[in-house]
Amino acid sequence: MDIVKTIVDISTNYIADLGIVFGFFIVLIECFIPVLPLCVFITLNINAFGFFTGLLVSWLATCIGSYLCYLFFYFLEKKYLNKYLNKSTFSKINKAITRFNSITFSQLVLLITLPFTPSYLINIICGISHVNKDKYFFALLIGKVFSTSFWAYIGKSLIHSVTDIYSLIFIGVALVLAYVLSKFVSYNMGIE
Repeated sequence: MDIVKTIVDISTNYIADLGIVFGFFIVLIECFIPVLPLCVFITLNINAFGFFTGLLVSWLATCIGSYLCYLFFYFLEKKYLNKYLNKSTFSKINKAITRFNSITFSQLVLLITLPFTPSYLINIICGISHVNKDKYFFALLIGKVFSTSFWAYIGKSLIHSVTDIYSLIFIGVALVLAYVLSKFVSYNMGIE
């Protein structure tokens, strides 16, 4: 356990020395390389810059990175997919895209809010299916607040937090808040 604490301390000092821009960049890169551990980066940012600054930097970075990934696939166009995929595979993907495109704003927010949902996959599917840019942007802003807060909350002890009743209550409350907030934004901005 001392080795892990030493590694965390060294990593935290390294990120603190390199500054907020580096902390922002490592979270942003995770949106394009999903095998990188987002939970670890958020925890290190919080350890290096304090809870609120680390959370804000991580939230902004994951929102911007996710939106850039979404835009990349949004402009990729289906014709490029059609060029590289056989007709059977493209037909199946097209059916899935059509079904996903009918997702409501509240459903999208909840999907993004869930901390174990593969964010990279959501970015790709929303981009390829041409989900409305405003709808996706506002869903990201709302959903990522809660998912980033979740990772910040449990970053130091994942196994303990998942079995801890307070962590489960936190997740439940976060999901309800995300849903209510998404309904409010959806109604006031006419996004659906």
